[in-house]
Amino acid sequence: MSRKVGLSANSSQFTLGGEPFRILGGSIHYFRVPRAYWRDRLMKMKACGINTLTTYVPWSLHQPERGVFNFHTQLDLIAYISLAAELGLWVILRPGPYISSELDLGGLPSWLLRDGSMRLRTTHPGFAQAVNAFFDKLIPKVVPLQFKKGGPIIAVQVENEYGSFAKDDSYMLFIKEALESRGISELLLTSDNHNTIKSGGVDGGTLQKLNQRDIQDLNAIQPNSPFLVMDYWTGWYDVWGDLHHVLPPEDMVSTVREILRRGMSVNLYMFHGGSSFGFMSGALADPSYKALVPSYDYDAPLSEAGEYTPKYHLLRDLLSRYNSNFPDMPALHYREAYEPAIMYQHLSLWDALSFTEGSLKPLSMENLPVNNRNGQSYGYTLYETSIFSGGSLKSGDNVRDRALVFVDRSYIVLAIKTCKRHKGNQSLQGQRTLSLLVENCGRVHHGRDLDKQHKGLVGDILLNNIPLRDFTIYSLDMKPSFIDSLYQAPWKTLPETPSFPGFFMGRLFAYGYPSDTFMRLPGWEKGVVFINGLNLGRYWSIGPQQALYLPGPFLNSGHNQVQLCTNWRLLEE
Repeated sequence: MSRKVGLSANSSQFTLGGEPFRILGGSIHYFRVPRAYWRDRLMKMKACGINTLTTYVPWSLHQPERGVFNFHTQLDLIAYISLAAELGLWVILRPGPYISSELDLGGLPSWLLRDGSMRLRTTHPGFAQAVNAFFDKLIPKVVPLQFKKGGPIIAVQVENEYGSFAKDDSYMLFIKEALESRGISELLLTSDNHNTIKSGGVDGGTLQKLNQRDIQDLNAIQPNSPFLVMDYWTGWYDVWGDLHHVLPPEDMVSTVREILRRGMSVNLYMFHGGSSFGFMSGALADPSYKALVPSYDYDAPLSEAGEYTPKYHLLRDLLSRYNSNFPDMPALHYREAYEPAIMYQHLSLWDALSFTEGSLKPLSMENLPVNNRNGQSYGYTLYETSIFSGGSLKSGDNVRDRALVFVDRSYIVLAIKTCKRHKGNQSLQGQRTLSLLVENCGRVHHGRDLDKQHKGLVGDILLNNIPLRDFTIYSLDMKPSFIDSLYQAPWKTLPETPSFPGFFMGRLFAYGYPSDTFMRLPGWEKGVVFINGLNLGRYWSIGPQQALYLPGPFLNSGHNQVQLCTNWRLLEE
């Protein structure tokens, strides 16, 4: 195959190196799969008949603070793309800067929101400068991995579904030029729904689902061009409090069969979803706010734990008609049902406070003077002030997203996002401490209100219609450094009636070489789980997710430390 000419869409069929080529793509995100399992997941994808890997690049993870970049270990994108090449997979790279992908703020870093005039996904100077700084680091790393330079990258997607946002006519051209000026020379693609293709496109075109009207619309815009269904959804994501989403295997395969029968190319989103570990998950705003669960299983052909599903076997059978050179299916990893973790120590939230900052009025998480003045991205924030009487407490729409309210560190009420008004003890006398522990449940990952995704207290809290002032603010971001610092805290033997919120420490014993497992938390209502200092994600008794995936590589042979940050009491047994 010649490397002089890359992926081309200049005829009714894609060509690669001058030869006819059909994209049989599958999405697997390196940041959602433990690095130790990258090879396993990609080999399983190749064994299904997929020839092209697609992956997003999450800006928020790669640049957690201004001027601080991370392309190492779990985020070693270059190693991931190089592994794909080693296994004989082509790559379509989707570097954003906005990617959606059901990530917090669609993969945009929260520190962008410190700019009070910020207009995300536009040519607003503050956003454009930040994009340029990120691309200055990212793009030179991937340029040598392009097809015409001997690498596996055959195409690069420009932004993501901008047609549904479309607030700035010059924005897509800005992103296109930002890629090309830094050395991207392969085919550029866009991805949009059928009704937003015209306002989102630059070069190349894609569809997200098969529909006769979609085909007609795209053909009118780009006649005699090949068709690529860039995101054929193999399933869907889940939100807390709703049912688990599934797409019947027969429905998925029949649509893929029709796509291929028409001579079109396809990318399966997701082929393997994995897990949104930590606080990665985004949220929905419409019709009401709902946070996503940490599992990104997506009802995909490969399960969250990398196991074959009926969809995988049906798809492999279908694709064998288009690609006869299949490797064997890799063996599955062994799963273990370990003995229950034993919780033996307790630390009250009030004994774990590690940061204070005075403020006349409440500040949102993003505007806190922490993390080298980049603000707080995730976790919890505790706001405390003094009050001298009881009365009516109003939060309006200023709690984002949930708050536990305490007087003298005794719980009085739960405030969730909007309204919530609490009539306290009118006869309360003397100085008391009012505390609000606010949880960021995840920023919205798409929609036209991305600029408004501040968390914590985003406005005044009123007591008897008077705004509260003189707050002391504690940042509880739950980063590894914070969890490590708790080793120095005054832990106590677990009492019969522990106080909440709080931290619980225990041990899980793994015999021999650690295996994959799932962690269930019966009787615990809401909080976060850490294994050996790694954040597995949130748990919440309302479901639908009832167990957190715990990969074997996260465990040590022998004793493993388990920490629960529990912001609500145990359920009644």
